[in-house]
Amino acid sequence: MQLQDAGLLKTGAYIDGKWQAADSGETTAVINPATGQSIAEVARCGHAETQQAIAAADRALADWRARPAAERSRYVRKLFDLMMAAQEDLAQLMTAEQGKPITESRGEIAYGASFLEWFAEEAKRVYGDTIPAPSADKRIVCTRQPVGVVACITPWNFPNAMLTRKIGPALASGCTVVCKPAGATPLSALAIAELADRAGIPPGVVNVLAGKTGEIGEALTSSPRVRKLTFTGSTEVGKELIRACAGTVKRTSMELGGNAPFIVFDDADLDAAVVGAIASKYRNAGQTCVCANRMLIQRGVYEEFATRLEAAVAQLRVGDGVDEQTTIGPLIDRQAADSVLEMIDDATRQGARLVIGGRRSDIGDAFIEPAILTGVTDQMRVFREEIFGPVAPLIAFDTEAEAIALANDTEFGLASYFYSRDIGRIWRVAEGLDYGIVGINEGLISNAAAPFGGMKESGNGREGSRYGMDEYLEIKYMCLGGLDR
Repeated sequence: MQLQDAGLLKTGAYIDGKWQAADSGETTAVINPATGQSIAEVARCGHAETQQAIAAADRALADWRARPAAERSRYVRKLFDLMMAAQEDLAQLMTAEQGKPITESRGEIAYGASFLEWFAEEAKRVYGDTIPAPSADKRIVCTRQPVGVVACITPWNFPNAMLTRKIGPALASGCTVVCKPAGATPLSALAIAELADRAGIPPGVVNVLAGKTGEIGEALTSSPRVRKLTFTGSTEVGKELIRACAGTVKRTSMELGGNAPFIVFDDADLDAAVVGAIASKYRNAGQTCVCANRMLIQRGVYEEFATRLEAAVAQLRVGDGVDEQTTIGPLIDRQAADSVLEMIDDATRQGARLVIGGRRSDIGDAFIEPAILTGVTDQMRVFREEIFGPVAPLIAFDTEAEAIALANDTEFGLASYFYSRDIGRIWRVAEGLDYGIVGINEGLISNAAAPFGGMKESGNGREGSRYGMDEYLEIKYMCLGGLDR
Protein backbone atom coordinates (compact mmCIF):
# COMPACT_ATOMS: atom_id res chain seq x y z
CA MET A 1 0.00 0.00 0.00
CA GLN A 2 1.11 3.49 -0.82
CA LEU A 3 -1.32 5.79 0.95
CA GLN A 4 -1.35 9.52 0.36
CA ASP A 5 -2.89 9.88 3.82
CA ALA A 6 -1.14 7.45 6.17
CA GLY A 7 -3.51 8.50 8.95
CA LEU A 8 -6.24 6.36 7.41
CA LEU A 9 -4.41 3.17 8.36
CA LYS A 10 -5.73 2.63 11.87
CA THR A 11 -5.08 -0.43 14.01
CA GLY A 12 -6.74 0.39 17.33
CA ALA A 13 -10.36 0.36 18.44
CA TYR A 14 -12.35 3.58 18.06
CA ILE A 15 -14.44 3.98 21.22
CA ASP A 16 -16.02 7.18 22.54
CA GLY A 17 -14.09 9.35 20.11
CA LYS A 18 -10.67 7.92 21.05
CA TRP A 19 -8.31 5.33 19.62
CA GLN A 20 -7.23 2.63 22.03
CA ALA A 21 -5.50 -0.72 22.18
CA ALA A 22 -7.22 -3.87 23.41
CA ASP A 23 -7.21 -4.05 27.20
CA SER A 24 -5.25 -7.30 26.94
CA GLY A 25 -2.75 -5.83 24.50
CA GLU A 26 -3.58 -8.61 22.02
CA THR A 27 -3.50 -8.00 18.29
CA THR A 28 -4.59 -9.92 15.18
CA ALA A 29 -2.77 -9.91 11.86
CA VAL A 30 -4.58 -8.68 8.77
CA ILE A 31 -3.46 -10.84 5.84
CA ASN A 32 -3.30 -9.80 2.20
CA PRO A 33 -4.99 -12.75 0.42
CA ALA A 34 -2.99 -12.15 -2.75
CA THR A 35 0.40 -12.49 -1.07
CA GLY A 36 -0.29 -14.24 2.22
CA GLN A 37 1.66 -11.50 3.98
CA SER A 38 0.58 -9.55 7.05
CA ILE A 39 -0.15 -5.89 6.33
CA ALA A 40 -1.16 -4.74 9.81
CA GLU A 41 -1.74 -5.84 13.41
CA VAL A 42 -5.15 -4.76 14.68
CA ALA A 43 -6.32 -4.56 18.29
CA ARG A 44 -8.02 -7.84 19.26
CA CYS A 45 -10.92 -6.64 21.36
CA GLY A 46 -13.37 -8.70 23.36
CA HIS A 47 -16.18 -8.45 25.88
CA ALA A 48 -14.71 -5.62 27.96
CA GLU A 49 -14.06 -3.26 25.06
CA THR A 50 -17.49 -4.01 23.60
CA GLN A 51 -19.13 -3.03 26.88
CA GLN A 52 -17.15 0.20 26.81
CA ALA A 53 -18.37 0.90 23.28
CA ILE A 54 -21.99 0.14 24.20
CA ALA A 55 -21.77 2.46 27.19
CA ALA A 56 -20.30 5.22 25.04
CA ALA A 57 -23.03 4.82 22.41
CA ASP A 58 -25.69 4.86 25.13
CA ARG A 59 -24.29 8.07 26.67
CA ALA A 60 -24.15 9.78 23.30
CA LEU A 61 -27.66 8.76 22.28
CA ALA A 62 -29.71 11.43 24.07
CA ASP A 63 -27.75 14.32 22.60
CA TRP A 64 -27.49 12.85 19.10
CA ARG A 65 -31.18 11.99 18.75
CA ALA A 66 -32.17 15.45 20.02
CA ARG A 67 -30.19 17.27 17.34
CA PRO A 68 -32.23 18.67 14.45
CA ALA A 69 -32.45 16.41 11.43
CA ALA A 70 -30.72 19.03 9.29
CA GLU A 71 -27.73 19.02 11.64
CA ARG A 72 -27.39 15.24 11.58
CA SER A 73 -27.71 15.48 7.81
CA ARG A 74 -24.74 17.83 7.61
CA TYR A 75 -22.55 15.46 9.61
CA VAL A 76 -23.42 12.47 7.41
CA ARG A 77 -22.90 14.57 4.29
CA LYS A 78 -19.49 15.64 5.57
CA LEU A 79 -18.55 11.99 6.04
CA PHE A 80 -19.59 11.39 2.42
CA ASP A 81 -17.40 14.25 1.23
CA LEU A 82 -14.40 12.96 3.18
CA MET A 83 -14.85 9.44 1.85
CA MET A 84 -14.92 10.59 -1.75
CA ALA A 85 -11.87 12.81 -1.19
CA ALA A 86 -10.05 9.74 0.17
CA GLN A 87 -11.40 7.35 -2.47
CA GLU A 88 -8.03 6.19 -3.78
CA ASP A 89 -6.52 5.55 -0.34
CA LEU A 90 -9.63 3.72 0.82
CA ALA A 91 -9.53 1.61 -2.33
CA GLN A 92 -5.88 0.75 -1.75
CA LEU A 93 -6.68 -0.33 1.81
CA MET A 94 -9.54 -2.49 0.60
CA THR A 95 -7.56 -4.24 -2.12
CA ALA A 96 -4.75 -4.93 0.31
CA GLU A 97 -6.96 -6.58 2.94
CA GLN A 98 -9.72 -8.08 0.78
CA GLY A 99 -8.00 -8.80 -2.54
CA LYS A 100 -10.54 -7.44 -5.04
CA PRO A 101 -9.19 -5.67 -8.14
CA ILE A 102 -8.34 -2.04 -7.51
CA THR A 103 -10.87 -0.90 -10.11
CA GLU A 104 -13.61 -2.73 -8.19
CA SER A 105 -12.38 -1.29 -4.90
CA ARG A 106 -12.65 2.24 -6.26
CA GLY A 107 -16.16 1.41 -7.38
CA GLU A 108 -17.08 0.09 -3.96
CA ILE A 109 -15.88 3.26 -2.24
CA ALA A 110 -18.13 5.34 -4.51
CA TYR A 111 -20.99 2.88 -3.95
CA GLY A 112 -20.47 2.89 -0.20
CA ALA A 113 -20.28 6.67 -0.07
CA SER A 114 -23.52 6.91 -2.06
CA PHE A 115 -25.42 5.53 0.94
CA LEU A 116 -24.11 8.36 3.08
CA GLU A 117 -25.14 10.90 0.46
CA TRP A 118 -28.60 9.33 0.14
CA PHE A 119 -29.32 9.04 3.85
CA ALA A 120 -27.97 12.51 4.59
CA GLU A 121 -30.93 13.70 2.55
CA GLU A 122 -33.37 11.16 4.00
CA ALA A 123 -32.58 12.44 7.51
CA LYS A 124 -34.74 15.46 6.67
CA ARG A 125 -37.65 13.34 5.44
CA VAL A 126 -38.66 11.35 8.52
CA TYR A 127 -42.33 12.20 8.50
CA GLY A 128 -45.18 11.38 10.87
CA ASP A 129 -48.93 11.09 10.40
CA THR A 130 -52.23 12.28 11.76
CA ILE A 131 -55.09 9.80 11.78
CA PRO A 132 -58.83 10.63 11.90
CA ALA A 133 -59.89 10.32 15.53
CA PRO A 134 -62.85 8.26 16.77
CA SER A 135 -64.44 11.29 18.44
CA ALA A 136 -64.29 15.09 18.29
CA ASP A 137 -62.43 15.45 21.59
CA LYS A 138 -59.43 13.40 20.46
CA ARG A 139 -56.54 13.63 18.04
CA ILE A 140 -54.31 10.78 16.91
CA VAL A 141 -50.70 11.61 16.04
CA CYS A 142 -47.97 9.19 14.98
CA THR A 143 -44.30 10.15 15.13
CA ARG A 144 -41.11 8.29 14.28
CA GLN A 145 -38.16 8.26 16.63
CA PRO A 146 -34.77 6.51 16.59
CA VAL A 147 -34.73 2.94 17.85
CA GLY A 148 -31.64 3.61 19.99
CA VAL A 149 -28.17 2.04 20.10
CA VAL A 150 -27.55 -0.11 17.03
CA ALA A 151 -25.07 -2.97 16.69
CA CYS A 152 -23.70 -3.33 13.14
CA ILE A 153 -21.92 -6.56 12.15
CA THR A 154 -20.45 -6.56 8.64
CA PRO A 155 -18.79 -9.12 6.31
CA TRP A 156 -15.44 -9.25 4.57
CA ASN A 157 -16.63 -9.24 0.93
CA PHE A 158 -17.75 -5.59 0.87
CA PRO A 159 -16.01 -4.11 3.91
CA ASN A 160 -16.82 -0.49 3.08
CA ALA A 161 -20.29 -0.51 1.51
CA MET A 162 -21.84 -2.99 3.92
CA LEU A 163 -20.91 -0.67 6.79
CA THR A 164 -21.99 2.63 5.23
CA ARG A 165 -25.29 1.00 4.23
CA LYS A 166 -25.91 0.49 7.95
CA ILE A 167 -24.40 3.53 9.63
CA GLY A 168 -25.84 5.95 7.05
CA PRO A 169 -29.50 5.40 8.00
CA ALA A 170 -28.63 4.78 11.65
CA LEU A 171 -26.91 8.15 12.07
CA ALA A 172 -29.44 9.97 9.91
CA SER A 173 -32.34 8.68 12.02
CA GLY A 174 -30.69 9.68 15.31
CA CYS A 175 -29.26 6.32 16.41
CA THR A 176 -25.74 5.69 17.69
CA VAL A 177 -23.74 2.66 16.57
CA VAL A 178 -21.30 0.00 17.73
CA CYS A 179 -19.72 -1.63 14.68
CA LYS A 180 -17.95 -4.97 14.46
CA PRO A 181 -16.27 -5.54 11.05
CA ALA A 182 -15.13 -8.96 9.85
CA GLY A 183 -11.81 -10.07 11.31
CA ALA A 184 -10.31 -10.52 7.84
CA THR A 185 -11.04 -6.95 6.73
CA PRO A 186 -11.12 -4.49 9.66
CA LEU A 187 -8.98 -1.76 8.08
CA SER A 188 -11.75 -0.40 5.84
CA ALA A 189 -14.10 0.00 8.80
CA LEU A 190 -11.46 1.59 10.99
CA ALA A 191 -10.68 4.07 8.21
CA ILE A 192 -14.38 5.04 8.16
CA ALA A 193 -14.18 5.62 11.91
CA GLU A 194 -11.22 7.93 11.37
CA LEU A 195 -13.17 9.89 8.76
CA ALA A 196 -16.19 10.08 11.09
CA ASP A 197 -13.89 11.63 13.67
CA ARG A 198 -12.60 14.14 11.13
CA ALA A 199 -16.19 14.93 10.13
CA GLY A 200 -16.76 16.11 13.70
CA ILE A 201 -19.33 13.46 14.57
CA PRO A 202 -19.54 13.64 18.38
CA PRO A 203 -17.73 11.07 20.56
CA GLY A 204 -19.69 7.89 21.19
CA VAL A 205 -21.96 8.24 18.16
CA VAL A 206 -19.74 5.96 16.07
CA ASN A 207 -17.74 3.16 17.70
CA VAL A 208 -15.75 0.53 15.76
CA LEU A 209 -13.85 -2.44 17.15
CA ALA A 210 -12.59 -5.74 15.78
CA GLY A 211 -11.40 -8.90 17.50
CA LYS A 212 -12.94 -11.87 19.26
CA THR A 213 -16.11 -12.63 17.32
CA GLY A 214 -17.77 -14.75 20.00
CA GLU A 215 -17.15 -12.31 22.84
CA ILE A 216 -18.12 -9.22 20.86
CA GLY A 217 -21.23 -10.89 19.49
CA GLU A 218 -22.36 -12.11 22.91
CA ALA A 219 -21.90 -8.67 24.44
CA LEU A 220 -23.88 -7.00 21.66
CA THR A 221 -26.75 -9.49 21.58
CA SER A 222 -27.17 -9.73 25.36
CA SER A 223 -27.00 -6.03 26.22
CA PRO A 224 -30.41 -4.44 26.93
CA ARG A 225 -28.94 -1.09 25.92
CA VAL A 226 -28.52 -2.31 22.33
CA ARG A 227 -31.99 -2.06 20.81
CA LYS A 228 -31.27 -3.24 17.28
CA LEU A 229 -28.78 -5.52 15.56
CA THR A 230 -28.13 -5.38 11.84
CA PHE A 231 -26.07 -8.14 10.26
CA THR A 232 -24.80 -9.05 6.81
CA GLY A 233 -23.37 -12.54 6.46
CA SER A 234 -24.25 -16.20 6.27
CA THR A 235 -27.70 -17.58 7.00
CA GLU A 236 -26.24 -19.94 9.59
CA VAL A 237 -24.72 -17.12 11.64
CA GLY A 238 -27.77 -14.93 11.09
CA LYS A 239 -30.01 -17.56 12.68
CA GLU A 240 -27.71 -17.74 15.70
CA LEU A 241 -27.82 -13.97 16.11
CA ILE A 242 -31.62 -13.88 15.86
CA ARG A 243 -31.84 -16.50 18.60
CA ALA A 244 -29.37 -14.58 20.75
CA CYS A 245 -31.29 -11.32 20.28
CA ALA A 246 -34.56 -12.92 21.39
CA GLY A 247 -33.60 -12.61 25.06
CA THR A 248 -33.89 -8.83 24.92
CA VAL A 249 -36.39 -8.74 22.04
CA LYS A 250 -34.13 -6.63 19.85
CA ARG A 251 -35.17 -5.54 16.43
CA THR A 252 -33.03 -7.26 13.78
CA SER A 253 -32.21 -6.68 10.14
CA MET A 254 -30.64 -9.67 8.42
CA GLU A 255 -29.07 -9.68 4.97
CA LEU A 256 -28.10 -13.32 4.64
CA GLY A 257 -27.06 -15.92 2.08
CA GLY A 258 -28.20 -16.20 -1.51
CA ASN A 259 -28.47 -18.70 -4.34
CA ALA A 260 -29.33 -16.38 -7.20
CA PRO A 261 -30.73 -17.84 -10.42
CA PHE A 262 -29.69 -16.21 -13.69
CA ILE A 263 -32.27 -17.22 -16.30
CA VAL A 264 -31.77 -16.80 -20.05
CA PHE A 265 -34.84 -17.40 -22.19
CA ASP A 266 -34.63 -18.26 -25.88
CA ASP A 267 -35.92 -14.81 -26.89
CA ALA A 268 -33.20 -13.00 -24.90
CA ASP A 269 -30.55 -10.70 -26.31
CA LEU A 270 -27.66 -13.12 -25.83
CA ASP A 271 -24.95 -10.47 -26.08
CA ALA A 272 -26.59 -8.49 -23.29
CA ALA A 273 -27.10 -11.68 -21.27
CA VAL A 274 -23.41 -12.54 -21.49
CA VAL A 275 -22.41 -9.04 -20.38
CA GLY A 276 -24.83 -9.31 -17.46
CA ALA A 277 -23.58 -12.78 -16.56
CA ILE A 278 -19.96 -11.63 -16.43
CA ALA A 279 -20.87 -8.63 -14.28
CA SER A 280 -23.07 -10.59 -11.90
CA LYS A 281 -21.13 -13.86 -11.67
CA TYR A 282 -17.48 -12.86 -11.68
CA ARG A 283 -17.45 -9.54 -9.83
CA ASN A 284 -15.29 -9.82 -6.71
CA ALA A 285 -14.28 -13.31 -7.90
CA GLY A 286 -17.85 -14.47 -7.34
CA GLN A 287 -17.81 -13.50 -3.66
CA THR A 288 -21.03 -11.52 -3.50
CA CYS A 289 -24.34 -12.37 -1.84
CA VAL A 290 -26.25 -11.34 -4.98
CA CYS A 291 -23.88 -13.21 -7.27
CA ALA A 292 -25.48 -15.21 -10.09
CA ASN A 293 -25.10 -18.66 -8.55
CA ARG A 294 -27.03 -20.87 -10.97
CA MET A 295 -27.38 -20.08 -14.68
CA LEU A 296 -30.61 -21.52 -16.06
CA ILE A 297 -30.49 -21.48 -19.87
CA GLN A 298 -33.38 -22.42 -22.14
CA ARG A 299 -32.42 -25.40 -24.25
CA GLY A 300 -32.82 -23.64 -27.60
CA VAL A 301 -29.99 -21.19 -26.82
CA TYR A 302 -28.02 -23.28 -24.32
CA GLU A 303 -25.08 -24.17 -26.59
CA GLU A 304 -24.82 -20.73 -28.13
CA PHE A 305 -24.91 -18.99 -24.76
CA ALA A 306 -22.30 -21.39 -23.34
CA THR A 307 -20.01 -20.70 -26.30
CA ARG A 308 -20.35 -16.92 -25.99
CA LEU A 309 -19.88 -17.03 -22.22
CA GLU A 310 -16.75 -19.15 -22.59
CA ALA A 311 -15.26 -16.60 -24.98
CA ALA A 312 -15.98 -13.81 -22.50
CA VAL A 313 -14.57 -15.71 -19.53
CA ALA A 314 -11.39 -16.43 -21.49
CA GLN A 315 -10.76 -12.68 -21.54
CA LEU A 316 -10.79 -12.36 -17.76
CA ARG A 317 -7.40 -11.87 -16.16
CA VAL A 318 -6.46 -13.46 -12.85
CA GLY A 319 -3.95 -11.56 -10.75
CA ASP A 320 -3.09 -9.43 -7.75
CA GLY A 321 -5.74 -6.77 -7.28
CA VAL A 322 -3.16 -3.95 -7.32
CA ASP A 323 -2.58 -4.61 -11.02
CA GLU A 324 -4.87 -2.31 -13.01
CA GLN A 325 -5.34 -5.08 -15.61
CA THR A 326 -6.61 -7.66 -13.11
CA THR A 327 -10.28 -8.60 -13.37
CA ILE A 328 -10.28 -11.64 -11.05
CA GLY A 329 -8.46 -11.30 -7.75
CA PRO A 330 -7.91 -13.92 -5.05
CA LEU A 331 -10.58 -15.44 -2.88
CA ILE A 332 -10.43 -14.29 0.72
CA ASP A 333 -8.14 -17.17 1.75
CA ARG A 334 -6.95 -20.65 0.83
CA GLN A 335 -9.78 -22.31 2.74
CA ALA A 336 -12.33 -20.46 0.59
CA ALA A 337 -10.52 -21.58 -2.55
CA ASP A 338 -10.44 -25.17 -1.32
CA SER A 339 -14.20 -25.07 -0.76
CA VAL A 340 -14.83 -23.88 -4.32
CA LEU A 341 -12.58 -26.59 -5.76
CA GLU A 342 -14.46 -29.23 -3.75
CA MET A 343 -17.75 -28.04 -5.26
CA ILE A 344 -16.31 -28.26 -8.77
CA ASP A 345 -15.06 -31.79 -8.04
CA ASP A 346 -18.50 -32.77 -6.76
CA ALA A 347 -20.11 -31.56 -9.98
CA THR A 348 -17.65 -33.25 -12.33
CA ARG A 349 -17.91 -36.54 -10.43
CA GLN A 350 -21.65 -36.44 -11.08
CA GLY A 351 -21.26 -35.82 -14.80
CA ALA A 352 -20.84 -32.08 -15.26
CA ARG A 353 -18.21 -30.92 -17.74
CA LEU A 354 -15.61 -28.30 -16.86
CA VAL A 355 -15.51 -26.14 -19.97
CA ILE A 356 -12.89 -23.62 -18.86
CA GLY A 357 -10.86 -22.78 -15.75
CA GLY A 358 -11.77 -24.26 -12.40
CA ARG A 359 -8.23 -24.92 -11.23
CA ARG A 360 -6.02 -23.31 -8.62
CA SER A 361 -3.88 -20.70 -10.30
CA ASP A 362 -0.10 -20.82 -10.16
CA ILE A 363 -0.21 -17.26 -8.82
CA GLY A 364 -1.14 -18.36 -5.30
CA ASP A 365 -3.20 -20.67 -3.11
CA ALA A 366 -6.20 -18.33 -2.93
CA PHE A 367 -6.55 -17.84 -6.68
CA ILE A 368 -9.06 -19.85 -8.75
CA GLU A 369 -9.26 -19.62 -12.53
CA PRO A 370 -12.77 -18.46 -13.53
CA ALA A 371 -14.80 -21.49 -14.54
CA ILE A 372 -17.86 -22.68 -16.44
CA LEU A 373 -19.59 -25.99 -15.80
CA THR A 374 -22.08 -27.46 -18.28
CA GLY A 375 -24.41 -30.41 -17.86
CA VAL A 376 -25.21 -29.38 -14.28
CA THR A 377 -28.22 -30.93 -12.53
CA ASP A 378 -30.25 -29.93 -9.48
CA GLN A 379 -28.62 -32.72 -7.45
CA MET A 380 -25.17 -31.10 -7.46
CA ARG A 381 -23.78 -28.89 -4.73
CA VAL A 382 -23.25 -26.01 -7.17
CA PHE A 383 -27.03 -25.93 -7.63
CA ARG A 384 -27.95 -26.29 -3.96
CA GLU A 385 -25.28 -24.23 -2.20
CA GLU A 386 -23.90 -20.72 -2.44
CA ILE A 387 -20.63 -21.13 -4.36
CA PHE A 388 -18.92 -17.84 -3.40
CA GLY A 389 -16.33 -18.28 -6.10
CA PRO A 390 -15.82 -17.62 -9.85
CA VAL A 391 -17.75 -20.66 -11.09
CA ALA A 392 -20.76 -20.51 -13.43
CA PRO A 393 -22.85 -23.72 -13.48
CA LEU A 394 -25.15 -23.96 -16.51
CA ILE A 395 -28.44 -25.85 -16.24
CA ALA A 396 -30.76 -26.45 -19.20
CA PHE A 397 -34.54 -26.03 -19.04
CA ASP A 398 -37.38 -26.30 -21.53
CA THR A 399 -40.36 -24.23 -20.40
CA GLU A 400 -41.02 -20.99 -18.57
CA ALA A 401 -42.79 -22.85 -15.76
CA GLU A 402 -39.82 -25.16 -15.36
CA ALA A 403 -37.44 -22.19 -15.13
CA ILE A 404 -39.49 -20.58 -12.38
CA ALA A 405 -39.72 -23.87 -10.48
CA LEU A 406 -35.97 -24.46 -10.71
CA ALA A 407 -35.23 -20.87 -9.68
CA ASN A 408 -37.48 -21.12 -6.62
CA ASP A 409 -36.16 -24.56 -5.60
CA THR A 410 -34.01 -23.22 -2.77
CA GLU A 411 -34.42 -21.98 0.78
CA PHE A 412 -32.85 -18.68 -0.28
CA GLY A 413 -34.58 -15.68 -1.82
CA LEU A 414 -32.25 -12.71 -2.10
CA ALA A 415 -31.48 -11.80 -5.73
CA SER A 416 -32.53 -13.21 -9.08
CA TYR A 417 -31.97 -12.28 -12.72
CA PHE A 418 -33.53 -13.11 -16.05
CA TYR A 419 -33.24 -12.06 -19.67
CA SER A 420 -36.20 -11.90 -22.04
CA ARG A 421 -37.69 -9.49 -24.59
CA ASP A 422 -41.26 -10.76 -24.26
CA ILE A 423 -43.20 -8.23 -22.16
CA GLY A 424 -45.78 -10.77 -21.04
CA ARG A 425 -43.09 -13.19 -19.94
CA ILE A 426 -41.25 -10.40 -18.13
CA TRP A 427 -44.27 -9.73 -15.92
CA ARG A 428 -45.10 -13.40 -15.36
CA VAL A 429 -41.57 -14.40 -14.40
CA ALA A 430 -40.83 -11.32 -12.31
CA GLU A 431 -43.97 -11.92 -10.26
CA GLY A 432 -43.35 -15.67 -10.04
CA LEU A 433 -39.82 -15.49 -8.63
CA ASP A 434 -39.69 -15.74 -4.82
CA TYR A 435 -36.90 -13.19 -4.42
CA GLY A 436 -36.60 -9.78 -2.82
CA ILE A 437 -34.65 -8.45 -5.82
CA VAL A 438 -35.25 -9.20 -9.51
CA GLY A 439 -32.87 -7.97 -12.20
CA ILE A 440 -34.61 -7.94 -15.60
CA ASN A 441 -32.21 -7.70 -18.53
CA GLU A 442 -29.68 -6.30 -16.03
CA GLY A 443 -26.82 -7.93 -14.12
CA LEU A 444 -25.97 -5.09 -11.74
CA ILE A 445 -28.92 -4.22 -9.53
CA SER A 446 -27.61 -2.50 -6.38
CA ASN A 447 -27.90 1.24 -5.77
CA ALA A 448 -28.61 3.46 -2.79
CA ALA A 449 -32.10 4.47 -3.95
CA ALA A 450 -33.39 0.87 -4.21
CA PRO A 451 -34.43 -1.44 -1.35
CA PHE A 452 -31.96 -4.29 -0.84
CA GLY A 453 -33.06 -7.43 1.01
CA GLY A 454 -34.39 -10.94 0.66
CA MET A 455 -37.20 -13.37 1.30
CA LYS A 456 -37.26 -16.78 2.99
CA GLU A 457 -33.92 -17.67 4.64
CA SER A 458 -32.12 -14.79 2.94
CA GLY A 459 -33.14 -12.50 5.78
CA ASN A 460 -35.50 -9.80 6.90
CA GLY A 461 -35.68 -6.04 6.52
CA ARG A 462 -34.42 -3.79 3.74
CA GLU A 463 -31.29 -1.68 3.34
CA GLY A 464 -30.90 1.40 1.18
CA SER A 465 -33.79 3.45 -0.23
CA ARG A 466 -36.41 5.29 1.81
CA TYR A 467 -37.46 1.93 3.23
CA GLY A 468 -34.01 1.59 4.79
CA MET A 469 -34.75 4.42 7.22
CA ASP A 470 -37.75 2.56 8.61
CA GLU A 471 -35.45 -0.15 9.95
CA TYR A 472 -33.95 2.36 12.42
CA LEU A 473 -37.13 4.11 13.51
CA GLU A 474 -39.90 3.28 15.99
CA ILE A 475 -43.46 4.44 15.42
CA LYS A 476 -44.96 6.17 18.45
CA TYR A 477 -48.73 6.67 18.66
CA MET A 478 -49.98 9.59 20.74
CA CYS A 479 -53.64 10.00 21.63
CA LEU A 480 -54.57 13.52 22.70
CA GLY A 481 -57.85 13.66 24.60
CA GLY A 482 -60.01 16.28 26.25
CA LEU A 483 -59.72 18.68 23.34
CA ASP A 484 -63.38 19.72 23.55
CA ARG A 485 -62.92 21.39 26.93
